[in-house]
Amino acid sequence: MEKFFLSIFLILIIFPISSGFSAEHVDTPSTLSVVLTSDSPYVYKDNDGYTVVVGAVKNTNSLTSITNVRVHVNFYDDVSKQPLEINEYRTILDVIPPLGISPYMIKSKSSNPDITQVSVSLGKGFDSSPSKSKQLSVELGNIVLDDSLHFSGVLKNGAAPINNTNIYLAFYDNFDPPRIIGISTIPIGNVESKEIKNFSFNEKIQTRSVGFLLFSESNVFYSNPVDVKIPEPKIPTKLVTISNLSVLDSQGKTLSEIKVGSTVQIHSDSWIQFSADQKSDETPYTYYVQIKQAGKIPFVEFIGKYTGRYIGAGTQSQSVDWIPEHDGLFFIETFVWDRNDVPIADQGPIVLIVVK
Repeated sequence: MEKFFLSIFLILIIFPISSGFSAEHVDTPSTLSVVLTSDSPYVYKDNDGYTVVVGAVKNTNSLTSITNVRVHVNFYDDVSKQPLEINEYRTILDVIPPLGISPYMIKSKSSNPDITQVSVSLGKGFDSSPSKSKQLSVELGNIVLDDSLHFSGVLKNGAAPINNTNIYLAFYDNFDPPRIIGISTIPIGNVESKEIKNFSFNEKIQTRSVGFLLFSESNVFYSNPVDVKIPEPKIPTKLVTISNLSVLDSQGKTLSEIKVGSTVQIHSDSWIQFSADQKSDETPYTYYVQIKQAGKIPFVEFIGKYTGRYIGAGTQSQSVDWIPEHDGLFFIETFVWDRNDVPIADQGPIVLIVVK
């Protein structure tokens, strides 16, 4: 499996730099035990304007693990031969096993828009290290991609307590060979011997990501990588999603039990998303509240509505007043239709309420 780890990362790193940047590589003498795997790391501007450099290094020694490996990056503009900034940072893996590979990700210190080129080299010095034991494993369940990537999983520890434990995701694209285009970290911390830790991931990712390698490292253990393919984005069948349905009193307090004849507010939030071929960012709608009394043959106690307009995408709140006339157990349903009486949302969550 170590060979699998090496081959996967070698495939992921050897590729040209992204458009808009150029890169230079300072050759490392072959006598050293650690080298850059490519002279063209992936470089991009993040949402805040910082320049991010992603790549990998290889431990060329077949017997000894190494640590304290640092990568040095000079950031340039198109004019001067002097760097605008210099930054240096350690590789993602603290200890790189013999013939092992570790990714790195280094960001500029400022969001300087003049940065257009980078030069990458290895920092001075590194140390030999005792090898870590491969006693960690990571497993995950189904993953979903909508506007963010969502999944949960478990980390299984070996026969000793560990600390400084992290799970890493190295995202790659569909180039041939693929490129590592981003790295995310899930901190775990301390884990007892034989303990299983749950973890989850819920973040926006680069849209060009088609998969990621999932792996873990602690102070004494590490895991094999798991290659995970990202599913196609989940396309919503409805424009609107209803959530956070609640029954409130006049002060906005959530109620689970109310009195006959009292005025309460049925409140919910709705989130609207537009399709790519939407002709207008304005959507008139009617929000319906239907309340039924529970029983073998439920009957409708109340129907109320609220009319409004969605302007652009985002979240809105709706509310309808209700004065219950009978006691018993009731369940509340919500719907959103357009002005042509066409549903534009799946039915919202159902809330049960007791009336006395």
